[in-house]
Amino acid sequence: MKKRAVIALGHRALGTTMPEQKIAVVKTAKVIADLIEEGYQIAITHSNAPQVGMIHTALNEFAKTHEDYTAAPMAICSAMSQGYIGYDLQQALREELLNRGIYRTISTILTQVVVDPYDEAFYTPTKVLGRYMSAEEANEERKKGNYVVEEPGKGFRRVVSAPNPVRIIELDAINTLLDADQVVIACGGGGIPVMEQDNHLKGASAVIEKDLAAGKLAEGINADMLIILTSVEQVCINLGKPNEEKLGTISVVQAKEYMEQGHFGVYNMLPKFRASVEFIEKGENRCALITSFEKLKDGIAGKTGTIIK
Repeated sequence: MKKRAVIALGHRALGTTMPEQKIAVVKTAKVIADLIEEGYQIAITHSNAPQVGMIHTALNEFAKTHEDYTAAPMAICSAMSQGYIGYDLQQALREELLNRGIYRTISTILTQVVVDPYDEAFYTPTKVLGRYMSAEEANEERKKGNYVVEEPGKGFRRVVSAPNPVRIIELDAINTLLDADQVVIACGGGGIPVMEQDNHLKGASAVIEKDLAAGKLAEGINADMLIILTSVEQVCINLGKPNEEKLGTISVVQAKEYMEQGHFGVYNMLPKFRASVEFIEKGENRCALITSFEKLKDGIAGKTGTIIK
């Protein structure tokens, strides 16, 4: 049987602007195609912070000058970012695979992810996004129940919550496509956060940490490996200190110890380790790889990267 892996793409794999993204996905496609050529079944998830911020800003600015239009909810912005990032990835990966004589259908699934309305994250929003606002506009946002923070000298911006992913709505469809040996792009940007109200799904004004969603996706498709691509070749402990140490292959027990000792940034490396540990503990013969975009092939071969088993 083929090995199954989830690849979580970070910012460097996509760029920030539309032109940057068109160029970046060509390089990204080559890296992913290498794994497909080696026989892996691949599900891809990705970050979307610059893209969803751009969409949120554009639609809200449009609404300001067109009275018949309303500001765009975060869930809608998230769905739109999944669509256009998936479109670019599909095109680039299809072309790269065909150039290698490999035919695979590549599908993007607009993915909804259930969050708990009582998640503590809703009381402590942390993710800043969108356009800069005046003090008057910021007060209007507060009246709507939204959180706003001030950046001195620049203005005010929205800040939203980052609740934990609970369940992936479209998981059956994702598994069906993978079973048919297709490449799937899903849970983009952590997924569209929704809350269940009986049979109704209501979009939440939030974003989901994409690494935690990647772990949930890997668990749901019973993957063999969770691959998280970031800006560093290997994760370090005691970062910036004389006793700085690169981590190679470590156990889940060691990973937990490093997390408890506070070695990793709350909004940077900690979610990657948390997602990896939770994924590995919920199955057998699983592992996680954290490495840079450029070193993925060497990481798969065990030559570099931080590997958790």
